[in-house]
Amino acid sequence: MAVVTRPDPTSDLPKSWDPAEHEARLYQGWVDAGYFTADAESDKPAFSIVIPPPNVNGSLHMGHAYEHVLMDALSRRRRMQGYEVLWLPGMDHAAIAMQTMVERKLADEGKTRDDLGREAFIERVWAEKAEIGGNIGEQMRRLGDGVDWSRERFTMDEGLSRAVQTVFKKMFDDGLIYRAERLVNWSPVLKTAVSDIEVNYADVEGELVSFRYGSLDDDEPHIVVATTRMETMLGDTAIAVHPDDERYAHLIGTELDHPFVDRTIPIIADDYVDPEFGTGAVKITPAHDPNDFAIGQRHNLEMPTIMDESARISGTGTQFDGMDRFEARVKIRETLAEQGRIVKEVRPYLHSVGHSERTGEPIEPRLSMQWWVKVESLAKASGDAVRAGDTVIHPTSMEPRFFAWVDDMHDWCISRQLWWGHRIPIWYGPDGEIVCTGPDEQAPDGYVQETDVLDTWFSSGLWPFSTLGWPDQTADLEKFYPTSVLVTGYDILFFWVARMMMFGTYVGNDLGPDAKVPFGNLFLHGLVRDEHGRKMSKSKGNGIDPLDWVQRFGADALRFTLARGANPGSDISVGEDHASSSRNFATKLFNATKFALMNGARVGDLPSADELTAVDRWILGRLDEVLAEVDAGFESYEFSKACESLYHFAWDEVCDWYLELAKVQFAEGDEKRSETTRLVLGAVLDPLLRALSPVMPFVTEVLWKALTGGPSLVVADWPAVSARVGDEQATAVVDDLQRLITEIRRFRSDQGLQPGQRVAATFEQLEDSGLGEMLPYVRSLARLNAPDDGFSTTATIEVRLRRATVTVAIDTSGTVDVEAERKRLTKDLAAAEKELSSTTAKLGNEQFLSKAPEQVVAKITERQRVATEEVERLRKRLADMGDA
Repeated sequence: MAVVTRPDPTSDLPKSWDPAEHEARLYQGWVDAGYFTADAESDKPAFSIVIPPPNVNGSLHMGHAYEHVLMDALSRRRRMQGYEVLWLPGMDHAAIAMQTMVERKLADEGKTRDDLGREAFIERVWAEKAEIGGNIGEQMRRLGDGVDWSRERFTMDEGLSRAVQTVFKKMFDDGLIYRAERLVNWSPVLKTAVSDIEVNYADVEGELVSFRYGSLDDDEPHIVVATTRMETMLGDTAIAVHPDDERYAHLIGTELDHPFVDRTIPIIADDYVDPEFGTGAVKITPAHDPNDFAIGQRHNLEMPTIMDESARISGTGTQFDGMDRFEARVKIRETLAEQGRIVKEVRPYLHSVGHSERTGEPIEPRLSMQWWVKVESLAKASGDAVRAGDTVIHPTSMEPRFFAWVDDMHDWCISRQLWWGHRIPIWYGPDGEIVCTGPDEQAPDGYVQETDVLDTWFSSGLWPFSTLGWPDQTADLEKFYPTSVLVTGYDILFFWVARMMMFGTYVGNDLGPDAKVPFGNLFLHGLVRDEHGRKMSKSKGNGIDPLDWVQRFGADALRFTLARGANPGSDISVGEDHASSSRNFATKLFNATKFALMNGARVGDLPSADELTAVDRWILGRLDEVLAEVDAGFESYEFSKACESLYHFAWDEVCDWYLELAKVQFAEGDEKRSETTRLVLGAVLDPLLRALSPVMPFVTEVLWKALTGGPSLVVADWPAVSARVGDEQATAVVDDLQRLITEIRRFRSDQGLQPGQRVAATFEQLEDSGLGEMLPYVRSLARLNAPDDGFSTTATIEVRLRRATVTVAIDTSGTVDVEAERKRLTKDLAAAEKELSSTTAKLGNEQFLSKAPEQVVAKITERQRVATEEVERLRKRLADMGDA
């Protein structure tokens, strides 16, 4: 490689690093240059990621930012490694969220969706989507997401709608989609079924009321049951007891009158009942409880639905019809009390209740006619694909959770009673005929289309291939499918990932010979928590807006903070201190590189190893070790390991050591040595900046272009480990050098010398230690002068190295205020002795040791050890000063 020579590379750099001045310009430059636009005709190997589509009506929270940083880092690195990279962006139509938002706006206008009608309402939603849809895209740009904007997709655009209809018809024709009356999670506010992921469970205080079925006479047939949902007793069709419960054996097979409804209640035996809980008798309401529904199926019970879509009592023929469920709960209890049937009330009674994620009201389990997917064969194929290694889950510890889900999956309710979404392509004829139409088919005249729409997870489950043009055989599909990796949170492993696996394995034969699965790797990351380890939420007020951090600390700082904590399957905790530290790292990197450039650092061919100093050979060897660690970290999705290696190499070894040692080499006045140092600096900074760029693309871009004159890091080559042979001797020498300088610095501090204060010193055994040639480095970095005629040894330190023990004698006469230093040391000693006394007393207390947790004892033991060493050090220091 020829030496890159430019008049003044620092002229390309600002005086200081201010992210806000550069990030937007840099990002737009990358987009304009087409760096993120994938070429399906390229002969490069493909690497593809589809973005987990955020809801179109939302904004990116810290969890999104975390996910995007990891996807972007993977994509940028693969692009630098010579892959044709497609990172495909897009958004989800978020059926419930969008419809709820628009209905709220209509309510503010005094209108409902019924006032507009279906077509006008959908037009209104599209208008809202057009107005807010760009928010997320702008946020992604500010994060630095290197996505292919030319391929941005939306789950309700024309191409994806074709995919949805194609899959639905194929599954319907294959008998995998059917219509049946089943129990669902019902939202009385939205008036629709909702999925499990849209139900949040919370403990609420209620009342457990015990009441009596049958005779009020204790000698006549009767039975006592308890419930927290008194209103559901209007739908009771049985009372269940355990078949071995002798208390009720004489009642099994008999019937008791219902207090309000013209219906008798049979007493049935079922193993589900726990005879030890409560009275050992359970009321069965099959249409409004999932466990009761299963019992109802086993015993062929009637299943009357007693509430309408708004959760008002309906169709019971009682005085409670028309009441809201909560009003009826009170009225029924009061009426039963008047009849003398209330046996006992318990207040309060804490129990878990599901609530709608979108509207907050309690979910009502409700028997409803819905469309379902028969999942048994689909789920099995998904599990088999992971077991066969077609899709590899990272971390592997998540595999059992995946298998537990797909191996015991229940049929999936895919219909929603909404207007916004993919309308189910089913048509009903005048005589009850049912026709399913594909994307290019028409229903017969006189047929009426199903009013329900599909669950959002249905269309997002097709995302990996529908976004690439399927069902058409496109160049994108051929080049980039199956996708390389899916990056998503473990919290939606079941809801989204499992559905993509089911669809991908189902239509795999239609997608190509190698399209067994939608993605070859599945990287599951954890949740982002606050600095105290708590889950971020609006209710706690501990959420962090990632764009706020971008504004305050810069996108690089946000990205490095998140990537530095990322390991497969593990949650991360972040706070402002982390972001501030990452901002300081970016500043340190900028200042160090600028210093190197000011001293002529450049990229070019290095001289032979024998022309390099030991410190040159050491830093180049460490560079290779770090690059290998970074590669291993990225390949195993252990971003934290990669970032930690880069951080400590850049800060601790390049900035704190090599740059300081390089100053000594520059100061020698040997131009050949200086030129070599400049080339070594370039040889270290060039690959370091390239290795950091996937995570910190902005500051590294500015620095690398100034260093190399290259067009952009986005399209630069990924740094490879060199063919250099590791130099163990150089490493050993520098290890000893660092130890010697570090110990001298510590000793100087103990002596009360200021960090920048230069004092005279002599060395014994330096030649024998192998550091004879390192004396200029030691004197420079330890702030030590050569002795003069007036040298007086007032303090000595012995430092044991590999080959010898070096004795350093320092002249501190006249440089330290002895009395002030004695007072300081005496004060410090008193504090250390107090700590030692306290910890020793605790560790000598047998009662404390028997009760304290092991980790507490270990912590106090460590405190005692540190205090002991500190007391010994301070006493020796005072003794050296002539005062024991």
